Amino acid sequence: MLLCHNRIKPFIHRTPILSSKILNELIGADLYFKCENFQKMGAYKIRGATNAIMLLSDAERKKGVVTHSSGNFAQALSLAGKSHGVQAHIVMPSNAPLVKREAVAYYGGNIVLCEPTMEARISTAKKIVEDKAAVFIHPSNDLNVITGQGTAAMELLEDHPDLNVMVAPIGGGGLIAGSAMAIHHFAYSCDLIGGEPFEVDDAYRSFHSGKIESNITSNTIADGLKTVLGDQTFPIIQKFVKDIIRVTENEIIEAMHLVWERLKIVVEPSSAVAFAAVIKEKEFFKNKKVGIIISGGNVDLKKLPF
Repeated sequence: MLLCHNRIKPFIHRTPILSSKILNELIGADLYFKCENFQKMGAYKIRGATNAIMLLSDAERKKGVVTHSSGNFAQALSLAGKSHGVQAHIVMPSNAPLVKREAVAYYGGNIVLCEPTMEARISTAKKIVEDKAAVFIHPSNDLNVITGQGTAAMELLEDHPDLNVMVAPIGGGGLIAGSAMAIHHFAYSCDLIGGEPFEVDDAYRSFHSGKIESNITSNTIADGLKTVLGDQTFPIIQKFVKDIIRVTENEIIEAMHLVWERLKIVVEPSSAVAFAAVIKEKEFFKNKKVGIIISGGNVDLKKLPF
């Protein structure tokens, strides 16, 4: 992971870690928020996208890359591609937030819209791969992407090596799997907890059933967490994640509000899930040093839910 971090370092920000006395008192713990909302393109995903792009061969770079994403990885791959002269073809569901679609276009991504189902996203991306011979890069289920995402946790641990617990949101599992790799690789004595919405709790159910589960609905404000686990992320989560805490939509919104009110930053709903999990189970976190990864801040300010 150190090699990965050194590779991508010129193309990412080392994001700040914020804390709040009032939030610490609310939970009864020392909270350290790793603010990836201050990252380039507004989310941690530029880390994994950059690592994946940089590991392509010259021949692969000429053919371009393709992914499917509701927004943040779409932006990340578009920007990483632009920085390295690689065309990024981005399959986005038709209901993706306008603010994220506009950002993808700004970063030079070629947007291809599809129906808002995972099946449509996969089939549309597959057709682009076939038509253009582009390299498919999965938003989360790719070891190069996972390793890149883990550098956020690595930086958090470097600054606070005495953490007792780290908490991250779970969608496709790339961030939490990368965080698990960072904790394990550097042998920190730190538990890893996931946060997930009840409305898309496939990771929670997968964690407890021992097999990858799917979702019947995707009715959550946390649009970045609607994807499911893959065969690369799930085994890492099974082995290294201690637990997954589910939160309601109202709990997510309240966490967003508290972060805005006390840290003076705006975060997207998917980011707030991790803090919502800490609030929900504050007895578990009491008297601990807790690292919380704020995964991104790409939210439409005209549609804030509070």
